[in-house]
Amino acid sequence: MDDMRRVLRHREFRLLWLATSASRLGDQIVFIALALYVTEIGSPTDVGLVLAANAIPLVLFVLIGGVWADRLERHRVMVATDVARAVLHGLLALLIFLGDVPIWAIVAIEAAFGTAEAFFNPAATGLIPQTVPDAELQQANAAMSIVQNASELLGPAVATALVLGLGAGWAFAVDATTFVISALLLARVRSRGERAARQRLRAELAIGWQELRSRQWAWVVIAATSVALLLALAPFLTLGPTVAREQFGNAGTYGALMAALGGGTLVGSLVGLRWRPRYPIRFAMAWGTIWPPAIAIFALGPPLWVTGPLFVLVGFGFSMFDVSWDTALQERIPAHALSRVSSFDWMGSLALLPLGFLLAGPAAEAFGAVEVLIVGGVAATLVQIAGLVTPGVWRLQNSPRPSSGVEASA
Repeated sequence: MDDMRRVLRHREFRLLWLATSASRLGDQIVFIALALYVTEIGSPTDVGLVLAANAIPLVLFVLIGGVWADRLERHRVMVATDVARAVLHGLLALLIFLGDVPIWAIVAIEAAFGTAEAFFNPAATGLIPQTVPDAELQQANAAMSIVQNASELLGPAVATALVLGLGAGWAFAVDATTFVISALLLARVRSRGERAARQRLRAELAIGWQELRSRQWAWVVIAATSVALLLALAPFLTLGPTVAREQFGNAGTYGALMAALGGGTLVGSLVGLRWRPRYPIRFAMAWGTIWPPAIAIFALGPPLWVTGPLFVLVGFGFSMFDVSWDTALQERIPAHALSRVSSFDWMGSLALLPLGFLLAGPAAEAFGAVEVLIVGGVAATLVQIAGLVTPGVWRLQNSPRPSSGVEASA
């Protein structure tokens, strides 16, 4: 843990890390809570509709969010979005406490929530290199991954206990509180580093697009991920509770497996503090080929002693991918354009996810939820393998960052 302590000695990164610790835990709680609560009061199609309502604005507005994150102080953008998300999920918690909430109200709240996320995510990616020295970027990304993955371990278990025990309202109330804590911490960050000179929106987007287009390894990974999420992850997130109830006899098994996945991601984050592969994108995509077949296997309903360890391995692979991918972007993209390139990453990766949410329910009603997950898992595996063997992905080696970051103070 020496690497962890070393990177946390930087004050600005420490504040960012603590803020992320709070908000990410709330994110994981509410994501599972949404699936469980809407499954309880509606249908799989309703679950897909709610998840799509969150994802569509994220895709539509994330490019604009990336432009503004490069224009403004990134931590202030994050504070504003934290406040907005706290209000939205505080309102949803109140509505649930007052009685059953109509699906249209949940859709409206999640659409506004997704819009706020579209501004938060590119700012968060761009802020990390402004808080640590260049030499510690991988350790910083691994430390942030630990936060995300610890949340994925604890969040589903807490969400399942809250929704099935105390009620879904408490899950959303806890989430709103985490955003308040995050905003208070981020407000203390002293943002440093270069910001983009303001131009017309189209011109600024063109700069980010050129940075991405000139790197085959980047756009291939984004494209492959986008298709794989459509085919496998969107159906899994929509139909997971339904399939768990059919194959394992209890929708709570879905939450338990997501917690197992979180345990694997936490271990992977710790390994990521030290493991720096020579070919980072080949390494990332190799681990990215594990999760789609795991979804197909889950749908077959094998014993939990098979699915539990399998989802731990999937989580480990997610961490290996995330740390290598984020570090590669931050080392190779100029600092003044990093949030814009990150916004293309977010948009490209998630562009087809809302469509997957919307189609998963009707497809399950037509062909069966189990069949949808099996076919989607196999197809997504082939897509990921195709991305892995692309020359730009396969050959990219570690190299110095093209533009220096800002040294952080203790």
